[in-house]
Amino acid sequence: MEKDKAKEKETKKLNIKEVTTCDATAQMLRKAERDGVETAFHRAADMKACPIGADSACCKHCAMGPCRLISKDPYAKVGVCGATIDTIQSRNFARMIAAGAAAHTDHGMSMLDLFREVVNGHIKDYGIKDPIKLEAVAREIGIETEGREIKDIALDLYKELERTYTQVEGEIPFAKRVPPKTLETWRKHGVVPRGAMREIMELMHRTHMGVDQHYENITTQSSRTALSDGWGGSMVATEISDILFGTPTPVKAEVNMGCLKEDQVNIIIHGHEPNLFESMLDSVNDPGLIQAAKEAGANGINLVGMCCSGAEMLCRHGIPHAGNFMSTEAILVTGAVDAMGVDVQCIKQGLAKVADCYGTRLFTTNPRCRIEGVEHIQFHEDKARECTDAIVEHAIIRFKNRKTPVEIPNIRNYGIHGFSHEYINYMLGGTFRGSYTPLNDNIINGRIRGVAGVVGCTNPRVKQDYVHVELVKELIRNDVLVVQTGCSQIALAKAGLYTPEAAHLAGSGLREVCETVGMPPVLGVGSCVDNSRILIACSEMVRVGGLGSSIADLPVAGAAPEWMSEKAISIGQYFVASGVFTVFGVTFPIVEGTRFHQHLFDGLESLGFGKWGFAVDPHEMARMMISHIDKKRKALGLDKTRERVLMDMAARQKLEAA
Repeated sequence: MEKDKAKEKETKKLNIKEVTTCDATAQMLRKAERDGVETAFHRAADMKACPIGADSACCKHCAMGPCRLISKDPYAKVGVCGATIDTIQSRNFARMIAAGAAAHTDHGMSMLDLFREVVNGHIKDYGIKDPIKLEAVAREIGIETEGREIKDIALDLYKELERTYTQVEGEIPFAKRVPPKTLETWRKHGVVPRGAMREIMELMHRTHMGVDQHYENITTQSSRTALSDGWGGSMVATEISDILFGTPTPVKAEVNMGCLKEDQVNIIIHGHEPNLFESMLDSVNDPGLIQAAKEAGANGINLVGMCCSGAEMLCRHGIPHAGNFMSTEAILVTGAVDAMGVDVQCIKQGLAKVADCYGTRLFTTNPRCRIEGVEHIQFHEDKARECTDAIVEHAIIRFKNRKTPVEIPNIRNYGIHGFSHEYINYMLGGTFRGSYTPLNDNIINGRIRGVAGVVGCTNPRVKQDYVHVELVKELIRNDVLVVQTGCSQIALAKAGLYTPEAAHLAGSGLREVCETVGMPPVLGVGSCVDNSRILIACSEMVRVGGLGSSIADLPVAGAAPEWMSEKAISIGQYFVASGVFTVFGVTFPIVEGTRFHQHLFDGLESLGFGKWGFAVDPHEMARMMISHIDKKRKALGLDKTRERVLMDMAARQKLEAA
């Protein structure tokens, strides 16, 4: 029995060079193995993915199964109820979309609830930091703003955006932002979202045993639900966060584990909701708590972000970011983290064990996310500081009583983050003539080949960050401007691609644009929900003109090279349904060669939508995306040689005022 226990404690050794390209994470994985500590990298190596589940060729939606339809001929067998491989796969795919859309929608609704209480004066710790954006969003969806008080406009905006979630008929408010031809395609095929709650509920109903049994019909509702996320829940979360906490503008910021400081109290906030992090920012700057930290022997309090709420604070305030999803356990191995507070989404249960091994105080804060054995400090927006002050106080005590040797990787990477849609508009056209015209013009004249959104998670089934970095390097080398969100953004920031100097890695056309504007070839726009900024940018490119009349006409493409969550599938489907060719890596949960596979990878495009793509190798992924961009350029007549004119100040001054 003692031998069995010893074996259980033994940590399986990794070939660390094969699992991550992040030097800081690699250093901590070597330390974890010396310390006998297991991480997600080790668990992934020890846990083989189920091949039937990976292909989504199984159904467990009723008690007659589970049914497994794995065969050389996927149509040789059906489930007990008679369900075919196409029905089973489309149901499974739909349920992933429903779960992912629910996650983003619930996040968005939480932000909207906070907005309502702030506007009504019930919550005093937050306020409206960007009234200009509040008025702009209100005008876009038809709310009168001229001569009205901010509070009155805000109340009307709340009531209108609430329909995003609760409406049972009609079209969601942000459908007004969709290019007319794209919206026409949605209406033709019945995919304009009514309200997110209705769409998610209906999709779950349709995928119940014995209900919808046609993969094309299921896909229609999957698209409608996904669009209620991208143009609904996620978009509301982004816009309300900007209104309450400020719209991002470029800021120089530090990423990687070197942002930890041995002589300070280190606190990490990890999750997805910015309200916790915003309150923590106030707490760590409280003179009383700073004094308490100094009395405990620290030189101060060091606040650091991880994952998506970290990406928001990185873009909005320049708060240092320690690493993406696959580094969240590894950073605890430093022994330098005194407290980690988490809220919702992408929180590994394994954090609890690693935190315990190194004496880090781990706290859950949101009622939606509790972890067995982890202390919970409830975060209430109407008394936010009670929670965040308590976390700081526990962190100070832990600092004073540190028992674990500290080892911090001496690796820091600096870059420019915070390229919101509004700032890009200003950057290209100036204060009075803000416009995407220079972007469109440089796509038309060929300096910029097209635009790619490279987003998403990191996944231990592939080498951490590798596919993200190699894909983006290949894209910018071929004059494709890249925009990013989430964990992908941190991968590229660690690789040094977020500085204007990184333009030397771009093709000659993109390089010249970057050097003229003074921007990096890769633009970080925020967290997962901030993919909605990319949708808005696509709509603006259509509105400005010269690149077609629909999002599906644009020379753009998207990719999630290392995706791992159901949220990613929802994001992918709302981009596809919006008209964007979207490539995923790692794995894809559909049997190739089935009718459902053909529908997603070709059929949707023939209906006027985008389409899915899949590749594991980053260079193949880049080839697919560039080929698609070139196809769209040809359709627009942009494959011919054009005079290449870069917009200078004189040219900008000729633009009509927006």
